[in-house]
Amino acid sequence: MSDLDLRAEKLDAADELAALRDRFTLDDGVYLDGNSLGALPAHVPDRVADVVRRQWGELRIRSWDESGWWTAPERTGDRIAPLVGAGPGQIVVGDSTSVNVFKALVAAVRMAGDGRDELLVDATTFPTDGYIAESAARLTGRTLRAVTPAEVPDALSERTAAVLLNHVDYRTGRLHDLPALTAEVHARGALAVWDLCHSAGALPVGLDEHGVDLAIGCTYKYLNGGPGSPAYLYVRGDLQDRFDSPLPGWNSHAEPFGMDPVYTPAPGALRGRVGTPDILSLLALEAALEVWDGVSVAAVRAKSLALTDFFLECVRAYTEPGRVECVTPERHAERGSQIALRCPDAGEVMKRLIARGVVGDFRRPDVLRFGFTPLYVGFRDVERAARVLGEELR
Repeated sequence: MSDLDLRAEKLDAADELAALRDRFTLDDGVYLDGNSLGALPAHVPDRVADVVRRQWGELRIRSWDESGWWTAPERTGDRIAPLVGAGPGQIVVGDSTSVNVFKALVAAVRMAGDGRDELLVDATTFPTDGYIAESAARLTGRTLRAVTPAEVPDALSERTAAVLLNHVDYRTGRLHDLPALTAEVHARGALAVWDLCHSAGALPVGLDEHGVDLAIGCTYKYLNGGPGSPAYLYVRGDLQDRFDSPLPGWNSHAEPFGMDPVYTPAPGALRGRVGTPDILSLLALEAALEVWDGVSVAAVRAKSLALTDFFLECVRAYTEPGRVECVTPERHAERGSQIALRCPDAGEVMKRLIARGVVGDFRRPDVLRFGFTPLYVGFRDVERAARVLGEELR
C-alpha cells in the first residue's frame, strides 16, 4: 500500500461518522455527486411502499388526517430546521426551489416598501435564480442589478429592497460569508434572501443566529430527499406576520376548508404553502431525513473539510503539475463541500472516470466537479478517486 492508502485507512478507522455509511444504499463505486443528487437512504423504499400500499391504497382519503399528510410540510420543515440553524415553526416544505425563490423575493420586496426600487442578485448564481429574480423585478416594478457577492457591500444603497445570494457557488464550491453579508444588507435597511441548495446538510448555516430574513433550498442534494424532492422556504419568525406571498393558495389560507372567496393568510410559516402537497415525494423526504438523527452538523463540517483537504493532497500527488487547476478556494472559511478542478478535456475525462466507477460531474466548459457528502463518503473513496483521476489524466 502507498503512504496515501495507509493514511486513508487510518483516517477511516478514526472517523466518528463512518458507521453512517450503512444507512445508505451504495455500491462498490465512489459516489462524489451528492451535491447534485444524494444517495438513497436504505430505509426509504420500505417507507414509501407503506405510503403507497397502506396509506394511499387502504386508508385513501383518511390518510390526510390519520397518516398525518396534512401537517407534513411544516413537520418536515421542523426536521430540516436544526440542519440550517433555525428554530421550529419557521420552515415549510413544498414546491420547487424556483417557486420558493419567487415567493421569497416578491415577499421581500413587499416587506421592504415602495421607497426601495432595486433588487440585487448574485451574478454568479445558478441561472434559475437569476431568471426568477428578473421576473420578480419586472412584476414588482423594480430594477434588477447583478453583482458578485464581493461587490454587494458597495452596491447597497437606500434604493435596495432585497438581495438574493447563494451560500455556496454551484460551479466553484466557494463559500460566501453569510454572517457578514447579511449584516451589510441589514445595515442598509434591505432584506437578505439566501439560497442554501449547496450548503444545507454539508455545513453549519446559522439562519437564526445571523438574522437571515428569508431562505430557500432544495432537498435532493446533501439532504438526500430523492430526485425532484420538494424544496423548503424559511421565513424568520418575527417577519411571518408581514410575509405577503405572491402565490396565496388555498393551502396557506387561515381556513383552508372554509372555501372563503376572500383570502386570509394562515399564521406563521404556513402562509408559505400554496397548493396540495406532493405527498409521495414529501414523505420520502421526511423518511430520508431520519439519517440525520443523532448527527452533529459541526462533525459533518469537520469531516467535509478533512475529506476535501485530503482529496486535494491526493490530486497533487497523483497528477502531473499543471494538468488540472483547482478553482475551489483553499481556505476553509471560503470552501463548501465540493472541489472543482479545471482541465481542457474535462467532459471526456469525467466520462472515463464514471466508466471506472468514480462518479462526479462536468460543468461546461472545462470543470470537473466532485461533491463530498460526509455521511457516506470515506477517505479511501477520496484516495481512490484521486488515483483514478491521475491515471486518466496521464
